[in-house]
Amino acid sequence: MKKLLALLAIILVSVIGYSQENDAKGAATETAVRIFPNPATNVINILGLKNSARAHIIISDTYGNKVLEHQWAIRNNALNIPIATLRPGVYAITISSPGQRVQTRFYKR
Repeated sequence: MKKLLALLAIILVSVIGYSQENDAKGAATETAVRIFPNPATNVINILGLKNSARAHIIISDTYGNKVLEHQWAIRNNALNIPIATLRPGVYAITISSPGQRVQTRFYKR
């Protein structure tokens, strides 16, 4: 009986450790991408992306309507996106390229 309890304890610790490790990796991936300045006026800078010859960028308003859509290359793990034509408000940005998909929000002043 003691061996069974010890085995269950080992399995439980292993499962909890695995879960926390994956949560930490997920959190690190999300926090690695930075968007600034936020709030922005003319341009948003996004750092921490994977380089790609072709990335699909969609900016949507709070209602989910696409307001900008572009194809850009990601170089030096960064993007600079002009937003001067957007009205003030909160926007969602989605960046899709081979090997990554990033979604975040920013505020246009």
